[in-house]
Amino acid sequence: MAVPLNPPGETPPAEGSIGEAHEERADGGLWEHPGVWSALIVIGALVVAGFFLARIFGYG
Repeated sequence: MAVPLNPPGETPPAEGSIGEAHEERADGGLWEHPGVWSALIVIGALVVAGFFLARIFGYG
């Protein structure tokens, strides 16, 4: 039995597929943005480093 060929770039027809397209879930807001968390960690590290530098140079 010959297999029908599809033109390039076309998806072959699915046989027996009964699944539906899933709904895309909503954006998780702040929890899904690692750049925000990275920035908070860097800012916190700079604050702590600044505290120690101030203690070393006698400003605190």
